[in-house]
Amino acid sequence: MANNLTIQGINAGYGAVTVLADVSIRVGDGETVALLGTNGNGKTTLMRCITGQIKPSRGTITAEIDGKHHDLVGLSTEEIVDLGISLVPEGRRLFPKLTVEENLELGAYRKLARARIKETMEYCYETFPRLRERRTQLAGSMSGGEQQMLALARALMARPRILLVDEPSVGLAPILVARMIDKISELSVALGLTVLMAEQNFEQAARIAQRGYVLVHGQVVLSANSVTELRDSDIVRRLYLGSD
Repeated sequence: MANNLTIQGINAGYGAVTVLADVSIRVGDGETVALLGTNGNGKTTLMRCITGQIKPSRGTITAEIDGKHHDLVGLSTEEIVDLGISLVPEGRRLFPKLTVEENLELGAYRKLARARIKETMEYCYETFPRLRERRTQLAGSMSGGEQQMLALARALMARPRILLVDEPSVGLAPILVARMIDKISELSVALGLTVLMAEQNFEQAARIAQRGYVLVHGQVVLSANSVTELRDSDIVRRLYLGSD
C-alpha cells in the first residue's frame, strides 16, 4: 500500500519572522527525495512543520500511509509519529545520559512498534553491529559517527513508513558521511521506506536521491525530476558545484 507525502503552499516561521513562503513538494511512494539548501534556508523548519513541531500559518501537509490519507496540520507530534512518520533530527538529539539500548527503546513510541520492540531492536543491531557492541554505553560518550547510527536506528524503532532525515552529514568526516548515506539508501530499499532527506552536501545527496528540490530563502527555486536535472541547473552549479 502506498506511502507518500504532499506539502502544498506552506507558509511558516517563528513569531513575526517568515521562514517558508509558499513551499510545495511531494515525495512519492518508495522514493528518496533530496531537499537541498544551505544553512538558514528553511530545511529544518519544513521538517518541523511536517512533524507537528511548528504549525504552518497557511497551506496543507498530507500523508498517505498504508493507503490511508491523513491531514497532518493540527496533529501533535506524537500523533504524527504514531501514524508512521519518523524523523532523524539535525544534530542527532539523542538522550546523552541514557544508554544506547535505552535510546532505542524510547524510539519505539508507536503502539505497533512497542508490540515488536525486541524484533526491531535485533534488526537495528544487525544493521549497525557497532550499536550492539555499545548497547550499555551512554549515548553522550559515543563518537559522532556512532551517534548518527543511533539516531537513525532510534527512528527505525518506530517502524516508520515515511522517514525524514535532517542533515545526516553534519559533523561527520567525509568517509562517515558516505557510509551513512549508503545505509539510508540500503534501508529505504530493504524496508520499503519513503524518504525525504534534507541535506546541503549535494554530491552525497545525489548518490541516493531519485530527484530533488532546492530551497533558497524559504522558497522552492527548483523542482527537478531527476538528479541529472538537478546537476545541470544553474542554481545547483552556482550554490554547490562552484560554477559561475
